[in-house]
Amino acid sequence: MEQLKSQIAKNPVPNHIAVIMDGNGRWAKLKGKPRIFGHKNGITSVRQVIEGCAEIGINYLTMYAFSTENWNRPKLEVKTLMALLVSSLKKELKTLQKNNIKLNTIGNIENLPKKAQIELAEVIEKTKNNSTLTLTLALSYGSREEIVNVIKNISKKVVNNQLNVEEIDEKIINNHLYTFSLPDVDFMIRTSGEKRISNFLLWQIAYAELYFTDTFWPDFRKENLFNAIIEYQNRERRFGKTSEQIEKINE
Repeated sequence: MEQLKSQIAKNPVPNHIAVIMDGNGRWAKLKGKPRIFGHKNGITSVRQVIEGCAEIGINYLTMYAFSTENWNRPKLEVKTLMALLVSSLKKELKTLQKNNIKLNTIGNIENLPKKAQIELAEVIEKTKNNSTLTLTLALSYGSREEIVNVIKNISKKVVNNQLNVEEIDEKIINNHLYTFSLPDVDFMIRTSGEKRISNFLLWQIAYAELYFTDTFWPDFRKENLFNAIIEYQNRERRFGKTSEQIEKINE
């Protein structure tokens, strides 16, 4: 592990990593277990990735925990997932405090059960002064819904003469997103072999590097994270420029 971690250069590590934690259900099915067995085992992977990010100096980590579309899953699975969220927050508070991690959340949180909302608020309050890593859980989150809300809120300001149409730019839009306090995503990881974005941070990943792995989420560990980051560091991020221009900037 230490040898692998030593291969990660201090710079550039991604400032903001986003993770689509996929494959819990299929992992459980392969083992002849119910889907919730996969979700419960996925918590270990969450802890591993959080600790791994903190160890190598990642500042922001956003994890896709529950999408707006996930509400369409069987009622028993949704109910169990919400109960698992509450119990996990209680159990993982020590890990967050130990690693100086601040908890944040994005999404339509009002749709969550009251018990989950209360537990989230408590952990967010208790970790608000932590500064090593900002962990954001995307809960009841959908990027299209987020963008629709942005358009509505900006339109209201225009109608009420609080904002001129000519003033609307990327900064204005960023300031109305759930992620207004977060930087753009540098690196997005998706597990389980699926190669799609699934309505996750569509605006925020405009220039992110994408990484897809066949590993199911419950099997994803620090080693997998470190290998992904090593690949990230071997890529050239050009942001629309040429390689020659990037070389001059870095000189």
